[in-house]
Amino acid sequence: MLVLLAVVVLVAGLVARINPLAVVLASAATAGLAAGLPLAELLARFGAAFNANKFVTAVFLVIPTIGLLERHGLQERAKQLMRGLRGITLGRLLFAYLLARQLTSAVGLTQLGGQVTMVRPMLGPMAEAAAEQDGSSLDADRAKALAAATDNIGLFFGEDIFLAIGSILLMKGVMEGYGMKAEPFALSMWAVPTAIAALLIHGGRVLLLDRKRRRLQDGIA
Repeated sequence: MLVLLAVVVLVAGLVARINPLAVVLASAATAGLAAGLPLAELLARFGAAFNANKFVTAVFLVIPTIGLLERHGLQERAKQLMRGLRGITLGRLLFAYLLARQLTSAVGLTQLGGQVTMVRPMLGPMAEAAAEQDGSSLDADRAKALAAATDNIGLFFGEDIFLAIGSILLMKGVMEGYGMKAEPFALSMWAVPTAIAALLIHGGRVLLLDRKRRRLQDGIA
């Protein structure tokens, strides 16, 4: 019965609006001590659980790190980098990122990009600076939105080429459940044409921004 004190600690902590992580740890410690676990064994179990699930908790370290970098001027540094490059345009920047995002996703490196880890702190400001530098007709918000869309498209149409991705394994399981033999590699190869089509369609779309900009500048001249 004393183990149920952990529930009381959990509810009381959440009602008092204490840090949820501290509340969960306190609740788990209460349950362990109430069950008669020695303090050393309780700490050992905490350590084993953290080590076994460190891939889940890693995200809680990445996000604060990115926020700290942003606070110290990461976005401004990204803009300065773009302003220092000659010949770079919004279309070329986004096309290069789209290609890189698809290629890395195709080999399973889906976490190299993303809205939080790449678009907001770096790609968005770089797209904004590129639009300002090449005289694009896009405003800052539309340039950032296009950068976010480019990341989504590159990931969505690139990750299915990786044969160990969840969607491929799901299709394999469903098809084999109906008695149809399916190899992950064969399924992943069917994603290649759509990935190429996405690259050509969206890549052509962003490159057309440069063409539109040149026509606008020629008309003004």
